[in-house]
Amino acid sequence: MSETDKIKIISSNRKANFEYEILNRLEAGIVLTGTEVKSLREGRVNLQDSYGRIRNDEVWIINSHISEYRFGNINNHDPIRNRKLLLNKREIRKIKQQLQEKGLTLVPLKIYFKGSLAKVEIGIARGKKLYDKRESVKKREVERNLRRI
Repeated sequence: MSETDKIKIISSNRKANFEYEILNRLEAGIVLTGTEVKSLREGRVNLQDSYGRIRNDEVWIINSHISEYRFGNINNHDPIRNRKLLLNKREIRKIKQQLQEKGLTLVPLKIYFKGSLAKVEIGIARGKKLYDKRESVKKREVERNLRRI
């Protein structure tokens, strides 16, 4: 692994793995301002209630929260602004086609630095029913007990 391929995970959306069944994962770049990058490096990001949308053949992350940079000035960024994801047209078309299927949504799973570039892992997901969530909890508890033994 070369120096530029080092991955440093900043934040992950653990709630997404519980609430959704992830069908497909993609890596995308994200358009950020300077103070947003500095806040990311400090780990001040929350992906909890965020989701993805396609508008005008562009993919956007909506409702993600990157806190204002502490040492920023009047030009600091808006913490909850919509952020554009960088994907090529073929990937966007593929995502758009998959989202046409009923019950599928676009969810950001984690945000990380790959070398010096900020990346977002997005997933095409289907919402779990209540009984699926209960099953996930039972499965996790069984695995935890097996590890203890």
